[in-house]
Amino acid sequence: MLRPRIPVNPSPTHLVPRLVEPTAITPSPGQPTSPCACTHVGPVAPLSSRAPGSSIRLTGTGLACAVAGGTAVVLVVGAVLVSMLLAVAITGVSVTVCAVVLRSLLNTSRHQH
Repeated sequence: MLRPRIPVNPSPTHLVPRLVEPTAITPSPGQPTSPCACTHVGPVAPLSSRAPGSSIRLTGTGLACAVAGGTAVVLVVGAVLVSMLLAVAITGVSVTVCAVVLRSLLNTSRHQH
């Protein structure tokens, strides 16, 4: 009941189908082209105005803001990590102190009887 069942291919061919990219349909030379009912505006402008592969240029102020932001993130993350480590250390010390106190209380009660 709990064993997974793997489906079995009834006719394994070990062939991986290739992805076929669609090609534009070109009419044969003797066939007239029918105009479509839609209106074409023209070529579509690219979404990005930058050329592909170009890098981002930062001004001096932008670079200073990026450095200050990165420094702030590193300091905040460091402070959070240090505070978590400190919380774990304090918890460990308090548990140790409680264990020592309980041990001494139990030992003194055993010695008194």
